[in-house]
Amino acid sequence: MADPTSSLDAVLAHVDDQIDASVERLFALLRIASISTEPAYAGECRKAADWLARELDELGFDADVRATEGHPMVVGHQKGKDAPSVLFYGHYDVQPVDPLSLWENEPFDPKIREENGRNAIFARGASDDKGQLMTFIEACRAYKAVRGSLPVNVTVLFEGEEEAGSASLGPFLDATADELKADIALVCDTDMWDTETPSIITMLRGLVGEEVEITAANRDLHSGMYGGAARNPIQVLSDIVASLRNPDGSVAVAGFYDDVTELPAHVAEQWQRLPFDGAAYLSDVGLSMPAGERGRSVLEQITSRPTCEINGITGGYTGDGFKTVIPSKASAKISFRLVGNQDPEKIREAFRAHVRARVPSDCSVTFASHGASPATTIPADGAFLTKALAALTDEWNREAAIAGSGGSIPIVGDFKRKLGMDSLLIGFAQTDDRIHSPNEKYNLESYHRGIRSWVRILDKFAEI
Repeated sequence: MADPTSSLDAVLAHVDDQIDASVERLFALLRIASISTEPAYAGECRKAADWLARELDELGFDADVRATEGHPMVVGHQKGKDAPSVLFYGHYDVQPVDPLSLWENEPFDPKIREENGRNAIFARGASDDKGQLMTFIEACRAYKAVRGSLPVNVTVLFEGEEEAGSASLGPFLDATADELKADIALVCDTDMWDTETPSIITMLRGLVGEEVEITAANRDLHSGMYGGAARNPIQVLSDIVASLRNPDGSVAVAGFYDDVTELPAHVAEQWQRLPFDGAAYLSDVGLSMPAGERGRSVLEQITSRPTCEINGITGGYTGDGFKTVIPSKASAKISFRLVGNQDPEKIREAFRAHVRARVPSDCSVTFASHGASPATTIPADGAFLTKALAALTDEWNREAAIAGSGGSIPIVGDFKRKLGMDSLLIGFAQTDDRIHSPNEKYNLESYHRGIRSWVRILDKFAEI
């Protein structure tokens, strides 16, 4: 029987020997201007989808391009083994390139340049998300070249509307749920912890968006004639907004923390060891004092704890000069980031009850919803997570981090709700890759070792 370690080493060696050819294939994809938000580039989006389907075909996938109401999906299957099955997701569409004058090279003419002592690929989509998805394709290519087959059953799904809101994705998942189901989903559109430390995001905060409007008088009033006697809706709204936080930084809405869970002990212990400087994180944006829950680290506050934030407030005269008016209406946009088992609708109703209890009897309040999604948490001791962490640690010679994301990634929730699958978010981007901005980059090391990392991960999954 062949030594599995030597077999893995042969695949990794093939990756190293063929890295220049791998980069050239990435360059070919980067040259396609697949900007999903601009109708003029619809043909380029189709071109990118066709290119990916051809690459998958060459690797023995049963692959095709699927039409949607928007840009097409690319689906490929390579199955038949008595082994675990994975669904790999990425997106081939990219952001617009404006302002073009700030680019140091043409956005769709990729170049390798040195920056901060590292060689990097500069092009639109280099990091978000073409470079990331190509790391997986190239890992599959290396396996096929050396072993003749993949170690696990693989389905890939590449969409072309992620940067435009993924309008077609939900209906597509509904229609193809049985076809796409696997043991685990793999999402590549994420960062490393830092340049030397790989990570897997296992916690994504949910989101509730609310808009509240307070109405007092039936028209705007002269502040000299009515000031002091008439209710001012800006004052009412300001008092309500101020009441949402306790002096210790916690959220004051009744029942808000009922379904909040603590970090698993081993994750909390690892976070103590990880290189993260909370003071520097705030200093970078000109701040010095954490404003969240007292007794919680900055890292906890931005990733694993729930929040309430005021995103906008409007009322009265806001133009140039001055107008002595008591407005009739005032409004605010307020968002809640959710964690653990917090129910978005329960939080929404608790917030509205909090507001209604503080509205004077001669005023009225209306609410508008701006979406809701629950938090997503992957079990910290799952077999796929454990194997992936070990594989990344082996490749990077640094303990792979279990990470949380302060933001929300809708595709992960869709996979859970529509396909019944957990997701592992594993990517090799860096926080300075300038995604969505001019001079987007992807470190050459991220690309090369990203391919090697997927080789190791798939190899470990075959042991499950």
